[in-house]
Amino acid sequence: MKVLLIPREHIWAEVTDEQAERIRAAGATELVVTNDRKRILAEIRDADALIGELDEEMFEHAGQLRWVQSLSSGVDSMLFPAFVESDVILTSEKGLVGPHLADHAFGLLLALTRSIAWAARQRRWDNRLPMRRASRELSRLTAGIVGFGGTGSEVARRAHGFGMRILAIDPDVTERPDYVEALSQPERLIEMASNADVLFVCCPLTRDTYHLIDGDVFDAMPERSYVINVTRGPIIDLEALMAALDSGKLAGAGLDVTEPEPLPDDSPLWGYDNVIITPHTAGASQYRVGRVQNRVIENIGRLSRGEPLEGVIDKRKGY
Repeated sequence: MKVLLIPREHIWAEVTDEQAERIRAAGATELVVTNDRKRILAEIRDADALIGELDEEMFEHAGQLRWVQSLSSGVDSMLFPAFVESDVILTSEKGLVGPHLADHAFGLLLALTRSIAWAARQRRWDNRLPMRRASRELSRLTAGIVGFGGTGSEVARRAHGFGMRILAIDPDVTERPDYVEALSQPERLIEMASNADVLFVCCPLTRDTYHLIDGDVFDAMPERSYVINVTRGPIIDLEALMAALDSGKLAGAGLDVTEPEPLPDDSPLWGYDNVIITPHTAGASQYRVGRVQNRVIENIGRLSRGEPLEGVIDKRKGY
């Protein structure tokens, strides 16, 4: 099996000799590691597996590709029609990134609810009393979770630890933990939003979720509520978000992702004191490289043995 591996700087930047040996031991008879575009287009012609991100030009050059392992949890940028309709298997970090995305989501929320962002910006002592008056405790607030996969379920675990009431929606309703009050279909989004003091966006970007969180959702939410997004920017209609902030309906927003990315320097979103924006850093973890390497090696072995792979994406659904 020939494996073509295209490193990603912020996930798996360099393949060590030890890692290369593990890949070969798992079943790769040939391993090519490169970021050179010309070489990628040449090597993919007889590659059986691609570890990295696939685009249309690469797919046109692929002659016998059987499997693509994305070095990312989101795969929306790879779902062009020819690839979706092909028999090539797509896997991702699905199920591996939830813990650190959920940590980041609560970091954003706590920075808003405990006036931490305010304090970090102003670096003064004389605003102590207004900061105390503005701070809110999370216990007994309601968390509404949009998407109950790996990230949403980890957000729910943390929300439970904070003593929050938990509601969630997901098109593929799975087993509901006892501490989640309701796990419903997406058709109940507005109903859930009407109860959500904090709305966590934890779903992938698909045709169904583009601008899913729009003006109707914000209108339904309680006064002085919050929205947190750590998955994909275009899931939120930013114009509707700014309108909800301008009206005072929302108390704040925590965004690790935006539309577009990077967010332009002249975007009015930067001007809101009650909006915290991090530059798509929620995916960072000291464990991430090890997790994705283990998945790659496990899946190479499984492909060699003809076994089902881990983290398989339904290309038509987009997750």
